[in-house]
Amino acid sequence: MSSSRTRQTAFAPTQLAVARLAFRPFFLLAALFSILSLVVWLAFWHGDILLRPQGGLLFWHQHEMLFGFAAAVVAGFLLTAVQNWTGLASLKGGPLLGLVALWLAARVLMAFPLGLPGALVAAIDLAFLPLVAAVMASLVIRARRWRNLIFLPALGLLFLANLLMHLGVLTGKAELIRPAAHLAVLLITLLMVVVGGRVIAMFTANRLGLTRKPPIAALEYASLGSVMVVVLGQLLVALGVALPPALLAGLMGLAALANLMRFARWGGQHSWREPLLWGLHLSYAFIPVGLTMWALALLAGSRADAALHALTIGGMGTMMLSMMARVSLGHTARPIRTLPGIGVALALMVAAALLRSPVLALFPQITHWTYNLGIIFWCLAYGVFLFHYTGPLLSPRADGKDG
Repeated sequence: MSSSRTRQTAFAPTQLAVARLAFRPFFLLAALFSILSLVVWLAFWHGDILLRPQGGLLFWHQHEMLFGFAAAVVAGFLLTAVQNWTGLASLKGGPLLGLVALWLAARVLMAFPLGLPGALVAAIDLAFLPLVAAVMASLVIRARRWRNLIFLPALGLLFLANLLMHLGVLTGKAELIRPAAHLAVLLITLLMVVVGGRVIAMFTANRLGLTRKPPIAALEYASLGSVMVVVLGQLLVALGVALPPALLAGLMGLAALANLMRFARWGGQHSWREPLLWGLHLSYAFIPVGLTMWALALLAGSRADAALHALTIGGMGTMMLSMMARVSLGHTARPIRTLPGIGVALALMVAAALLRSPVLALFPQITHWTYNLGIIFWCLAYGVFLFHYTGPLLSPRADGKDG
């Protein structure tokens, strides 16, 4: 009897469906958090100050969309995928809920510092990514799946970008914040290039019954390597090294060209009937678009805000929504099909990205409308996701298995 009771107690945390794998809590909370944070940002644009967060509202918006929303999706995806990549059990149960609690605590304290020392709030926020990396490293090294080590330096540099953003606030050196935020955007872009290259062509060929074109090794290396070089260039800028803008622009132009050529071989033109496919293809297309716009901004000596939003809304926001919708179905043992409204949600994300980047760049006089519509479209899109996926993410797998 005592042995049975001990076994039940030891495994009790894993009986919560939401704690069975990392995608469940992190996808759910990331989607909800993105909507809440953008509602606050929309209110700010209309003159209503709903929060007095750590670092002020401009810093909070930049930081939380990167290290609140995006970091949660990245953690949920990687800590789920690493189980498939290594064949070893990933984080679940009590330890997973503890990691979620840390992420939640950071979000609450960033929004409501409660008079706590800024360094303490920063330390709580900074602790999240190293823990995600430690779990990844443990599983990858134990299984000797060395190709997946690429995610560890990316997570380490994301931690550094987060640290630099916090140091900019704590020391009053505002010049640290923007280059560090740019570094974070490029690092997430690098993760999209890695993951997109692994799955988009495969998903498309498998779903549509196409013959998948074999990858061209030189093009694969050029696509990934060029973005890595851009990241290293921006890392130097974030650390205070004055790189010639033309040099960084040239690197971004090469990365845009290589990734455009890579993307063109994946058969995206055949995916128009499948939103979960065209959503991935269009999100990847925003990578060369965003990098090209950024290169042009550097050459013109102007701010890269439009380029950044091409990468963050069109690339990051759209790819994450599409991947979350697909992964959540597959890992809860439900048929992988486009649920009602998901195609509309993905179209809204693409529209938001177009409004906030190329349209705004061409017609700056309609800034007010593009900001408002972009925020509203994002909230509607992720609201559709929550409507369909909250139940499955909180429920056991349809086949009764763990996970």
